[in-house]
Amino acid sequence: MNTPYRLIGSGDHKVLVLHDWFGTSAGWGSFLDYLDGDTFSYAFLDYRGYGDRKAVTGAYTLAEIADDTLALADALGWERFSLVGHSMGGKAAQQVLAQAPQRMRKLVGLAPVPAGPYPLDADGEALFYGAAQDRDKRLAIIDLVTGQRASRTWVDLMVDRSLQLSTREAFGGYVQDWVTADLTKRIAGNPLPVKVFVGEHDLALTADVMRATWLQHYPNAELEEIANSGHYPMHETPVALVTAIESFLSAP
Repeated sequence: MNTPYRLIGSGDHKVLVLHDWFGTSAGWGSFLDYLDGDTFSYAFLDYRGYGDRKAVTGAYTLAEIADDTLALADALGWERFSLVGHSMGGKAAQQVLAQAPQRMRKLVGLAPVPAGPYPLDADGEALFYGAAQDRDKRLAIIDLVTGQRASRTWVDLMVDRSLQLSTREAFGGYVQDWVTADLTKRIAGNPLPVKVFVGEHDLALTADVMRATWLQHYPNAELEEIANSGHYPMHETPVALVTAIESFLSAP
């Protein structure tokens, strides 16, 4: 597989990490500096149309992300691995689980989109579907999910990076799929150890949303709310996030 990826660490516990709708494999801030590379090996993949794969075209679907993720695991020689998925990447991680449940060790959903369709009213559809072409809509989404409390400088940076590091075709294609796809029947009842993290200030993917979805779908799921964070704890509270994720992954 001739696909670029970012590898951090050389530990025995293999972890594949899937980014969000606005992000890339590099868009994790100082979180990357605090990972335990002796215990874990982390591989970060860019989706087609994003980051180092911005020029790579595709169907821009969750199934395609899952296929590329599994191909990367094969190329790395990782028969079994854990998955960390942020936001849209949380739903993509569930697609990987649906396609290859026997290869999964643990699943971390970080402010994750649930497995079922994501309900949007008319205003929500205009906002999310229009964000591919409209910078102001991207800004409104970032502001919403961080609790309308982050500095404008930071929000502008997040929006500008998403415009620079992804194509509008990919950005628009993925939202159509992650909003409408329904994976519920394919993953419900899976006994895999699952940990879900949400930021206390996220106004969209809240703890209540997780209790009604992820915690209903997975019998061995647990939920942790991260204090003083919104949708992007890798930027807002990176040390707390690394500590919490690796504590879960390290547990028997």
